Amino acid sequence: MNDLSSATLEAVRLLISADSELWEIIFLSFSVSLKALLLSAPIAILVAYCLAYFNFFGRVFLVAVFNTAMSIPAVVVGLTLYLLLSRAGPLGDLKLLFTQEAMIMGQIILCFPLLVALSYATLYATDRRIWETAVTLGASPIRVIFTVLKEAKFGLMAALIAAFGRIIAEVGSSMMVGGNILHYTRNIPTAIALETSKGSFAQGIALGLVLLFLALLLNLALSYIQGVGEVKT
Repeated sequence: MNDLSSATLEAVRLLISADSELWEIIFLSFSVSLKALLLSAPIAILVAYCLAYFNFFGRVFLVAVFNTAMSIPAVVVGLTLYLLLSRAGPLGDLKLLFTQEAMIMGQIILCFPLLVALSYATLYATDRRIWETAVTLGASPIRVIFTVLKEAKFGLMAALIAAFGRIIAEVGSSMMVGGNILHYTRNIPTAIALETSKGSFAQGIALGLVLLFLALLLNLALSYIQGVGEVKT
């Protein structure tokens, strides 16, 4: 118990004292995850829009695929990317293995189906008369899309928050394709795993506190968005 208390106090000291190594890991983790989210979101929302408002062959199958892919384990994504990016793999010449770019690729694969599935559910539930009215009034396709997205903005923001929460805490993919290299690819989850395996708990607890605080902020933001959305409706 004393060891736990000492480690927790040391973790708080590391956070307060702005330990350079600790905050470097935090900033790298946020940088990689935000880039993955920003690269995924526009295409994922567009795909969700097409699934929600257009009928075409295979549409139901695609919806089922994206819903299923939401639960794909991070370690499976990491293993697949590792095999593709390793020197013996088909993409080995790109030399992306153990880089931040590889980590971003893994997180894109993880958050893309989640963004599509949640955005599709939001857009499908949006009053279809909004889309029909915009089309009838002769609005351009881009204008129609933005009109619908504006109406569904609260649900879409919730989808973005959920996707970010999914990738910021994943460890399997980042560990396998990033290599957990200090000052380069070590993010919050991989650092926690490393420090715990070494029996050095202070930094792991400090990073865990950051993730817990982030989870609290994300849930508060999600609750606020849902509350505003209910008031608007």
